Amino acid sequence: MAWLLSNIWTIIISLVLILIVTLILVKLIRDKKSGKSSCGCDCGCCLNKDTCHNSK
Repeated sequence: MAWLLSNIWTIIISLVLILIVTLILVKLIRDKKSGKSSCGCDCGCCLNKDTCHNSK
């Protein structure tokens, strides 16, 4: 019990970070499945525009 009390803030911060990373991954997966781009910028001047978005 003493170990848990002495490390409570480390555990809380770790759980919050794990939650944030999980939410980001879920959002990226949903965006990928719906065909949205993950870069968020203009593809007209992008060097990888041919490989990023294939013509349908």
